[in-house]
Amino acid sequence: MTKAVALLLALAMLVHIIKPLGLPGLRQRKDAWKIAVAALIVMTVLVGLRPG
Repeated sequence: MTKAVALLLALAMLVHIIKPLGLPGLRQRKDAWKIAVAALIVMTVLVGLRPG
């Protein structure tokens, strides 16, 4: 699951750098760092919730 989420967020960052997504807060190419911060938070939560 974590690999799929990581791949999805990396793909979103790549697409955003090529052509901005146009979502609120993601209107410029330089806003790709916001996706990276969201990815870090999501990955931390997913690893924390993983059993064992």
